[in-house]
Amino acid sequence: IRMALDRPALLRLQLRALLLAGEGIPMKIMFPMIADVEEYKRAVEVLEIEKAYLVERGHKLPDPLKVGAMIEIPSLLWQLDHLLEIVDFASIGSNDLVQFLFASDRGNPRLAGRYDPLSPAALGAMRMIVEKAKSHGKPVTLCGELGGRPLEAMGLIGIGLDSISMVPSAIGPVKAMVRSLDREKLWKFMEPLLSSSLHTIRPDLMEFAHRN
Repeated sequence: IRMALDRPALLRLQLRALLLAGEGIPMKIMFPMIADVEEYKRAVEVLEIEKAYLVERGHKLPDPLKVGAMIEIPSLLWQLDHLLEIVDFASIGSNDLVQFLFASDRGNPRLAGRYDPLSPAALGAMRMIVEKAKSHGKPVTLCGELGGRPLEAMGLIGIGLDSISMVPSAIGPVKAMVRSLDREKLWKFMEPLLSSSLHTIRPDLMEFAHRN
């Protein structure tokens, strides 16, 4: 969003196109790469300008129109309460969040596999987002590659996520895992692991899956 905020005319054109495409129908607009709450507020201000512009010219707005934020920059973890008070929904951008948490370029083959998204640190950060969103009554989902792999999806369910995006080809394997899963048992199993100093809980989750 930072580039768009530096070029507000371009952002207005993009938002106008979205609003026109969604005239009279339900729509969600999500702003990505938000580093702090003020950036989100500035983006929403531009959206409000475009809404007023179109209404003045006789256009219908999307109905309902929900506006949310992608949480993928770690600095937002310390502003979650402020953010979740003003968004309609949130999504966890797992790929970038994990990359930024560990200062690890996922495009670098030497670093890509060094840090596991199934580490207590990464899962703990995502659980913080999930719990805060639920406490504010705001829906939260997850996007990224994690949700499409059964073991990773199990870990995400274990931190309280109810909505996970994935590519169509992953639906079958993940669905089979979910249908065989005892969620309460998984929560109890994962709780002590999430507060541990382990590098990853992947072997523990694999053992849980084999035993259950």
